[in-house]
Amino acid sequence: MRDARLTGYAKAMRQQMPEPETRVWLQLRAGRFDGVKFRRQKVIGRYIADFAANEPRLVVEIDGRTHDADDDYDTERTRFLNERGYHVIRFTNQDVMTNMEGVLIRLAETIEMARRAPLPTLSPEGERALTTQALRASSREEETR
Repeated sequence: MRDARLTGYAKAMRQQMPEPETRVWLQLRAGRFDGVKFRRQKVIGRYIADFAANEPRLVVEIDGRTHDADDDYDTERTRFLNERGYHVIRFTNQDVMTNMEGVLIRLAETIEMARRAPLPTLSPEGERALTTQALRASSREEETR
C-alpha cells in the first residue's frame, strides 16, 4: 500500500515544479521522448522520483545545488531504486538550464542502453519452473519415440 502522505506530497510537488524540472517535463510528457511514457513525481516505495518510466525502467533526477555527489541519502535512494530494477540517471539544474540538448542526447543514449540490457535473472522459483518444464517436455519426447 502506498504511503498517503508521500502521495499527497508528490501531488503538491507536481503543482510547484522548479523551472529545470518543468523544462525537462515539457520534453518528456505524453510519450514524446523516444516513445517512452514518463510519469512525474512518481512514488516508488518510500521515495519520490522526479521522472520515472516503467518501460524501460528508468528514473531521471534533476538535482539542485543541495545534492552532493557523495550524499548518503542519494546513495541509499539510488541503491533502493536499482534493487527494484530502475536505472537512475541524474542531471543538475545547471545542465538543464544551459545544455538541454546535451541532457536529451544523454537521456536518449541511456534509454537505448536500457532497452538493450539483458533481462534480469530469474528467481530460484522461476529457474525451478523452467527446469521442471524442460524435464516434462523431455519426458514427453521420450514417450513418443
